[in-house]
Amino acid sequence: MTDIDALTSLIEPEAQALGFALVRVKLFGGVGDRTLQVMAERPDTRQLTIDDCAALSRRISDRFDALEAEGRDPIDEAYRLEVSSPGIDRPLTRLQDFSDWAGHEARINLAEPQDGRKQLTGNLIGIDGDIVVVDVNKAGEMRAPFANIASAKLVMTDRLIAATAPLSAEGADSIQVEGQD
Repeated sequence: MTDIDALTSLIEPEAQALGFALVRVKLFGGVGDRTLQVMAERPDTRQLTIDDCAALSRRISDRFDALEAEGRDPIDEAYRLEVSSPGIDRPLTRLQDFSDWAGHEARINLAEPQDGRKQLTGNLIGIDGDIVVVDVNKAGEMRAPFANIASAKLVMTDRLIAATAPLSAEGADSIQVEGQD
């Protein structure tokens, strides 16, 4: 089994060398159909362009190829490398993400039930130390230790769409703005 922490420690310096922040490293799929998913972002825009993705993909591939040539292949089976921006309904993987996206709706899955719940859905209030604070729909403010969060992601809303306008519309056939002809 491949160690995600070890992969992350190999990939993170490559992302940082390009000025990117690593959001997530995930290996999934069955034997013969593995995908190494790497999500990163520019800290100032929270996005990556296609050229940014290509540059990071090349750096990771070069690093992994060099390790393989030394007999230290970090993934001992065939896999696809997928490098992307986190997207609009991005995963929240770092404690700071819960503060950075305060005011937006999120769906949080807990590792262990808390107050009879395994899932918290509502507006992020922020963080208090290592505690994530959420205004849970119909239940009010709830607090969950970051260590108890199995997964979390933003929920697509009009407010989120407005906050994450694309960096460029290059290559788009046309852009239609609602309410304008």
